[in-house]
Amino acid sequence: MTDDGTTPGRVTAAPPGGIALAVAKRAAEYALWGRVAVQRRVEARRFPTGRRRPAPVPPTDVLRSNAEWQASVAECKRLRLPLHHDKPKNWDALGAVATVLDRVGTDARVLDAGSARYSSVLPWLRLYGLTDLVGNNLEFGDDVRRDGVVFRYGDITATDFPDGRFDAVTCMSVVEHGVPLEPFLAESARILRPGGVLVVSTDYDQDPPDTSGVVMYGQPVHIFSPADIRDFVALADKHGLDLLGDLALEHAERPVHWARTGLDYTFVRLSFVRR
Repeated sequence: MTDDGTTPGRVTAAPPGGIALAVAKRAAEYALWGRVAVQRRVEARRFPTGRRRPAPVPPTDVLRSNAEWQASVAECKRLRLPLHHDKPKNWDALGAVATVLDRVGTDARVLDAGSARYSSVLPWLRLYGLTDLVGNNLEFGDDVRRDGVVFRYGDITATDFPDGRFDAVTCMSVVEHGVPLEPFLAESARILRPGGVLVVSTDYDQDPPDTSGVVMYGQPVHIFSPADIRDFVALADKHGLDLLGDLALEHAERPVHWARTGLDYTFVRLSFVRR
């Protein structure tokens, strides 16, 4: 192992946002997982029959208004789930967790592809009692464990997991950052068991704003259009992944604002089942 905690010969991506942001994210990570560990133990005593699950949601959906993400924040508070600091992201994370729990249950083996150790899906699933949880990302060095959850180095388009390793794969707000979509879908299908689910969220707009020349985290900013999403669904089908739910792509508002770019848009969440 090298002085920076990485394995020799492994190319690890630099964390986006610089040193100050990396320090803030690390502090958020420790605070989040400390809360999860304590809360999980307290709830095991107070609620021996298990915690209340999220209300059912459409497996595939578009964030159509500010009221929708505000309702998700309220639902997270009701369920005692630690909130994501970027409040609209609670909408797609809550939908992903609800879909995983509904489709594959609390014994599921789950990979959060392109994970961050401070993001919401894996800590929330841990609070629901799931024990086989993995996050991978090119930013990670050697394996790190947080309350039993393993975070490890990995490329979401070419992992080293065996075929059918997972019951569910989630991928939240990752694919818009220059991820090659067909290799990602092919790899997701390979590592999912038949009947397993893939849940993906990404930046979206029915009439995307111009992002020409806008670069963040070393990649051109891309906001998916309706045609992009339909192409993504067609690629998924090619690799044995069937869309769950209806693909209705209209939205009345642009409830997501990215302050660093000045862009307004929304999110789409897509869920698939492995044939």
